[in-house]
Amino acid sequence: MLIFIVVGIIVLILLANAINILQEYQRAVVFRLGRFVGVRGPGFVLIIPFIERIIRVDLRVVTYDVPTQDVITRDNVSVMVNAVVYFRVMEPSKAIIEVEDFLFATSQIAQTTLRSVVGGAELDELLAEREKLNKELQSIIDKETDPWGIKVTTVEIKHVDLPADMQRAMARQAEAERVRRAKVIHATGEFQAAEKLADAAKVMEESAITLQLRYLQTLGEIAAEQNSTILFPIPLDLVKPFLQLTQEKK
Repeated sequence: MLIFIVVGIIVLILLANAINILQEYQRAVVFRLGRFVGVRGPGFVLIIPFIERIIRVDLRVVTYDVPTQDVITRDNVSVMVNAVVYFRVMEPSKAIIEVEDFLFATSQIAQTTLRSVVGGAELDELLAEREKLNKELQSIIDKETDPWGIKVTTVEIKHVDLPADMQRAMARQAEAERVRRAKVIHATGEFQAAEKLADAAKVMEESAITLQLRYLQTLGEIAAEQNSTILFPIPLDLVKPFLQLTQEKK
């Protein structure tokens, strides 16, 4: 009786080691006596106990938060930059065989590439052309991890932390730029107004009726302001000889 119990326990242990259930997002890299024999799964996977061994690999997208890196840009500005990398295992066999720990290796590649790319860019480029740098980071990291069967889908620079003195300098620069634009807009408006006034003066000079109507309109605007000044309109015919005399002298 004892022999049957021992045999039963041994059979249960062998079955426990032989039967494996893998989820839809998992694959099993199978080794037989140390040699790679294939990738199995998902679902029910049966192996030979003590002869075969499996390593489970998750095929879901991994979100890796790159730690903040202290980087000096090409124009000698010290910034703190962090990023996020999205990648997934495309070939489980390579991810296990070609590299010892693909998660750690990918994280190190992401950190060094972030420092290299940001260090080769100027501050203005880092702030204004972030999408371009994201694509460059994605291309470099994906190329480096491709031999490991890993596909890097997206790299995003999340935050760029500038020194306090640089933030104040940029604030002053932005304020100066706003003042400059305001002055340019004001000067442009003055120039356009002067052009319109010059055109109006030419029209009035050619037509006495136009000048008379403008004169009466001005009187009406002054009278509508409820002031105590009494205005007596003077016909332009009375001052016309003086205007002609002034023009002849010119």
